[in-house]
Amino acid sequence: MAKDDEKAAGIDRRVFLKMAGGVLGATGIYAVLINVKGTAVLNIASGQAGGDYDPSGHYWGFVVNSHNCIGCGKCVVACKRENRVPQRDDCNRTWIERYQITHDGQVLVDSPQSGINGFVGRPSPKPDEQGPVIDKAFFVPKLCNMCEEAPCIQVCPVSATYQTKDGIILVDQERCIGCGYCIQACPYGARYLIPAGSDRSPTGNTRVADKCTWCYHRITRGRMPACVEACPVGARVFGDLNDAESAVRKIMRDTRVTVLKPDLGTKPKCYYVGLEEGVR
Repeated sequence: MAKDDEKAAGIDRRVFLKMAGGVLGATGIYAVLINVKGTAVLNIASGQAGGDYDPSGHYWGFVVNSHNCIGCGKCVVACKRENRVPQRDDCNRTWIERYQITHDGQVLVDSPQSGINGFVGRPSPKPDEQGPVIDKAFFVPKLCNMCEEAPCIQVCPVSATYQTKDGIILVDQERCIGCGYCIQACPYGARYLIPAGSDRSPTGNTRVADKCTWCYHRITRGRMPACVEACPVGARVFGDLNDAESAVRKIMRDTRVTVLKPDLGTKPKCYYVGLEEGVR
């Protein structure tokens, strides 16, 4: 849609959001906007998802089983397709890292193309080396940890990053000014800035922060996140922490789980099964 046509179609999207915020902010709705390409997109403007969904009745959690993960990359492919994530190695809502523990205790980490094409062989040794002896190797999928004490929320100067009543951290890309403070504040590397001129963006905006939302547009409609559906070995499990019979609660009850960087006090809601020492 050309700029003149966009103006003719209505007021600027950012102006609209500011005007509508005072009227609709208390009700909490999905705002359906039209991006610069004329494509209808969902912009999550508040904690409510509309319809019969009540965010106050849920508190979502995620479990990643590194024992099961085979590093196939199907989750990364599904995420980029579902959420219009730019096809670049430095733009990911989810990715896979391979950890290899050498005989002398070194921890080697690689993630070629963020794991989207899987893993072949082992990291190439330096020219003067024959290569380390690998005693153990495993894969660790990464994504937003949806921290209860989220540092990204604390540093955002315009309140573009916020937490919903059901515990999901979201970015209002209409409000985001692209300062990058949240990207620097995230200790898990779970955020990136959508490059200027990119033809792939969840809302059509560029030069704004983006991150995994656990496919909020899906889970509020009773579906699983795209990466969970795509995983062929059940390494990703999603569910309601308020429900004692949910898959995540059962795993947490019957299996030892850990979180990444627990010493930081961010209280992640992404839990891991089978994390080895040395994972960061």
